[in-house]
Amino acid sequence: MSSVTAPASTSQANRRSVLISGATGFIGGHVVRRFLARGDTVTVLARNPGKARDRLGPEVRIVTSLDALARDTPVDAIINLAGAPILARRWTRGRRQELLASRLVPTQALVEFAGRLANPPPVFVSASAIGYYGVHADEPLDERTGPQAIFQSEICSRWEAVAVAAQSTGTRVVLLRLGVVLGRDGGALPSLATPVRLGLGGVLGTGHQWLSWIHVGDVVRLIEFVLDNPAVHGPLNAVAPAPETQRAFQQALAKQLHRPLWLRVPAVVLRLGLGEMSELLVDGQKVLPAKALAAGFEFRYPQLEAALNDLLSAAAASKGGSAEA
Repeated sequence: MSSVTAPASTSQANRRSVLISGATGFIGGHVVRRFLARGDTVTVLARNPGKARDRLGPEVRIVTSLDALARDTPVDAIINLAGAPILARRWTRGRRQELLASRLVPTQALVEFAGRLANPPPVFVSASAIGYYGVHADEPLDERTGPQAIFQSEICSRWEAVAVAAQSTGTRVVLLRLGVVLGRDGGALPSLATPVRLGLGGVLGTGHQWLSWIHVGDVVRLIEFVLDNPAVHGPLNAVAPAPETQRAFQQALAKQLHRPLWLRVPAVVLRLGLGEMSELLVDGQKVLPAKALAAGFEFRYPQLEAALNDLLSAAAASKGGSAEA
């Protein structure tokens, strides 16, 4: 049974007014559904109100500009998930600027909005990514690890720097460093599962590179946990506590789908075809959720096998997917 979409026993006094950007995206849609199920008031910032209404339903308030919200608008939390997909196209100079702008511009607008409210929101959760840490081999990485002088680190560092400015109004800022998010209806899993289903599953590069993943249901629960726990602030790794190598991940996926795993794509082919963007596929990072665990967060899907079984099992498919569990 899905615990994210199921009605929650939230008392009237504990219900929040939440402002969400990036709500029509994969993670954003799950977050909206969860907070609506809690009985919270949800406002979404969307460029295309028609698309937002179709995807999110009539219960949400949709605004196309933050100027539509008065200074005395009650906002208990801002959740910022806006940003163009990092793997959609090769990182040309123009694409790099597009990726940066899609993150920095809406984040800056939300920070400025928080600052002009009569009562600034108590908490601002802003998405980032584990790309912040750059390229590593087998070194375990936690929130204390610094960035590198490469683009994937730069985009996350600059994104976080803009969000942190919200602290000037007394708002608690949490920087959600997302790993590879798995869900039935979006994220990395559909593109990873399709070739395996067709019998074309393979290992990228050596297969020894680490893949730090997380079930989308745990992402949603972690965001909810952050809002409920004032002691949590700063960078927070949104990854499961058991990262897998790329080979082990593909093997688990092939086993779940009852398909062979026989192809191998050499790293040199990916580097030639994708340029610097290939780092995300053939280098990897072994990232651990140190702060989440220390704060007492309990993952529902700490192990990959259980996550894949939930997302890809025949029972889940017959129910239309349980990616929000």
